[in-house]
Amino acid sequence: MREKALQRPAAEDIYREELDILSQWDPGPVPPGWNLSPYAVEKFILGDSELGIEKKFVGSRDQITRIIISLATNRGAMLIGDPGTAKSWMSELLACAVSGQSTLTVQGGAITHTNQLLYSWNEALLKNVGPTKEALIASPIYQGMAKGQLVRFEEIARCPQFIQDSILSILSERQIQIPELEGADSVLFAREGFNIIATSNSLDKGVHEMSAALKRRMNFETISPIRDIHDEIEVVTREAEKLIRLSGVEVKTTPEIIEVLVTIFHELRNGQTLDGRSTDRLAATVMSTAEAISVVHAMGVHAYYYRNSAIELTDLVHFLIGAALKDNKEDNRRMKHYFESEVANKKGAHWAQVYEQRNLL
Repeated sequence: MREKALQRPAAEDIYREELDILSQWDPGPVPPGWNLSPYAVEKFILGDSELGIEKKFVGSRDQITRIIISLATNRGAMLIGDPGTAKSWMSELLACAVSGQSTLTVQGGAITHTNQLLYSWNEALLKNVGPTKEALIASPIYQGMAKGQLVRFEEIARCPQFIQDSILSILSERQIQIPELEGADSVLFAREGFNIIATSNSLDKGVHEMSAALKRRMNFETISPIRDIHDEIEVVTREAEKLIRLSGVEVKTTPEIIEVLVTIFHELRNGQTLDGRSTDRLAATVMSTAEAISVVHAMGVHAYYYRNSAIELTDLVHFLIGAALKDNKEDNRRMKHYFESEVANKKGAHWAQVYEQRNLL
């Protein structure tokens, strides 16, 4: 029986060859505990055609540089932005380039106790032999400090205040106190290369407000949606085709479908058409680049199984409805108005085909 492939390999596995190329090319200098220099990390994220390094993120070079340098200091980095702006992807790319792995991850919404954040115990061993280093279960933060690697802290604003406060001593003192153990094992000191890169969804602001003390220990960077529609079309095409391949199907996207979909997402997200007219924003949905990629991915899989591997424009609105129209009746009205006022007036046979599907809304 064939071994089943990974649904979603880690970035360090996807880009293993690129990381090897950069490691051999890297002119340095390399910060203590890092695998690559800041210059090479930047090239890994923003790409370099001469070296054969794929562009993986659309953003300001200056911002990327600031984030990288922040991680090379004793301050953590906090990435804030709307859902679907690739904050988590950025943190994963940074972790695999700096530390060679990106799997040391804390999910903020899943942390309810301090021991989940720092360490816990194997109850069976604890009962038989008492508190020993072998009985200790290391959290991702514990492992990152012990190995000198970056730790990704996803959706930190979803953590209660007392959990967030547990990070303060880690970022300040670079150590974890373990009172159950004795001697040298009673304190874990962070190794070179350890730091925290956190993300926070702007829609979660106010769920658990970050303390001023924690804010002082992290550099904040806002990750904005892609502004240039041509860049967004390129990203959606590239990433959707990757996901389609990972789904085990062979389907090619078409420029017309990507153009229509990205334009609709771009205009509804910004509340403005490409030529400057105001339009309604949807209230219950973030029309993000990530959502657009998901729509194309779904259309590709559907085409393989139902359309003889040909993505058809007549299916677009069916999949757009699932992504854009959730449980908000007003959004349905806004979408219909957008079709009547904007889609109806756009030039091209492909736009006319999409407009003909307005009855599905």
